[in-house]
Amino acid sequence: MKGLWYIFLERIPGSLGSWIFFIASKGIAAGYFLFSKNVKESRRFYRLLYPEKSSFHHRLCTFRQYQNFTTIHYDRFLAGKGMKTVFQSDGWEKLELVQHHKGAILLMSHLGNWEIAARLLRQQKTQSSILLYMGIKEKEGVEALQKEQLKDSGVKIIGVPRDGGSPFDALEGIRFLQDGGIVSMTGDIIWRSDQRSIQVNFMGRKAVLPQAPYIFALVSGAPILCFFSFRVGKNKYTFRFAEPIYIHPENRKDRTRLIQEAAQQYADLLEGELRAHSLQWYHFDRFVL
Repeated sequence: MKGLWYIFLERIPGSLGSWIFFIASKGIAAGYFLFSKNVKESRRFYRLLYPEKSSFHHRLCTFRQYQNFTTIHYDRFLAGKGMKTVFQSDGWEKLELVQHHKGAILLMSHLGNWEIAARLLRQQKTQSSILLYMGIKEKEGVEALQKEQLKDSGVKIIGVPRDGGSPFDALEGIRFLQDGGIVSMTGDIIWRSDQRSIQVNFMGRKAVLPQAPYIFALVSGAPILCFFSFRVGKNKYTFRFAEPIYIHPENRKDRTRLIQEAAQQYADLLEGELRAHSLQWYHFDRFVL
């Protein structure tokens, strides 16, 4: 049922469809703001981010967060209707440079629109193929459509269920990197209860990150590129690539330390970008402990 509203709106023709989609999606987001149990967590997050601000400000940030989240669906809708997505990038040369070696791990976050970013990276005809790890929910609505459209754009997807993925999924990713491919992973969500994780400092508190991206970097030798995509207008985005993070221990004793340092480096980058683009934070579950 979750995807029926999206399918219905997507089939409305012409410019009328975009206006109806825009208005309807904003209304749906307002309904989630009023009734979703996740709202309490968003308010807590903005309270930690802006401790000096009032409760009203935290509520307002949460409302705008939910409203901004609709732009992910709206821009996908516009792209499906043939509207070109425009973007500018900061650090694209970093991606081009590492493509000549052992591929790269693109570490994405639920800050900004990573879906649009994955599509545009593929459309730019990078020298490497792109493999994207995505979680599989029990009842997918819009998310299932999202995956199909990403596949149609040329992005290879490996779905990871909550009850555990196959070891061959990880092996495929390592081989993909060793062949010079780009493997995209999320850096800010623990998908399974038994998933290996690592604790970092974040906003003066603690946060738990998945360890998988850093293990991939350790095993494959590929660098990690922390990557952010922010909406700056209607179907307009800016991409930002951080400096590559390498995990090349000289001995086994260095592995744990280097993985911890790499995870903290990502956490620091994420916090910096978050403070600059706080209303594009689309992580609705608890992140800061």
